[in-house]
Amino acid sequence: MASESAGPGDSSPADADAHARRGPGLDTSVPHTARMYDYLLGGKDNFAVDRAAVKKVLEAMPDMPQSIRLSRLFLRRAVRYAVRRGVTQFLDIGTGIPTAGNVHEVAHELAPDARIAYVDHDPIVLTHARALLSGEHRDRVTIVLADLREPEKILATPEIRDVIDFDRPVALMLVSVLHFVRDDEDPYGLVKRLWAGLAPGSMLILTHASLDPDPETGLAASAGWANASSTMNMRTYDEILRFFDGLDLVEPGLAATWNPDGEPAEILERAVRNIWGYGGVAVKPPADAVPER
Repeated sequence: MASESAGPGDSSPADADAHARRGPGLDTSVPHTARMYDYLLGGKDNFAVDRAAVKKVLEAMPDMPQSIRLSRLFLRRAVRYAVRRGVTQFLDIGTGIPTAGNVHEVAHELAPDARIAYVDHDPIVLTHARALLSGEHRDRVTIVLADLREPEKILATPEIRDVIDFDRPVALMLVSVLHFVRDDEDPYGLVKRLWAGLAPGSMLILTHASLDPDPETGLAASAGWANASSTMNMRTYDEILRFFDGLDLVEPGLAATWNPDGEPAEILERAVRNIWGYGGVAVKPPADAVPER
């Protein structure tokens, strides 16, 4: 962690910085998932209430930050994988507060003309992302305020359609977001409804928290999100695998550490004892094709 946790109700320089960037509709009275993740990643865009909630999570699962950093490593690898295979459009839903190695930064290293649409339902994410995007990116990168639970609205948003050509393959990125969708909100149906608007050859890039290493610990850590803006809903390997139904999974399939191109393993990967999640990439086959599973 890059900063010390403050207790409930305490103030800190991080609070002052975050308050200075407050946007309309920003609620700081309850922990917010994006700000909690920001703090877990060592960021400064969080408040005492967020840090207090994270403290409860870490009491149950002290190695949670390492798993989150591995998810970010997966994101960068998956973006490079997509670009190298000719997919240069990215729809990143639940993007979170910007941090190092954002999708457009990674994609533009290999394909300067890559096009990226970021989507999040948190106003503070919108504020930070818009500040990050310089004028040179405006025709290729956009950020909109929308909710994963309204897939048709996302696909029809004019700002997104100005950047993304849905007649061509798109990499749909659902990185560390679906575990904030409850079972009664039909997470599997939401993914299928998003797929319905994407062309064959599109990719699903997904990570999801899992309680497989120790279900009791996973449930205890999930309780840290009980009063947050969204609850944590860890799932098993088989439950996460269901999100890829009807798609062609890319080797090595759904994995705790996903590395299809043989990139050198980072120190973090070798040092983490428990990885509380899985990541995978899959391709949407032609309508008349039988998916490989």
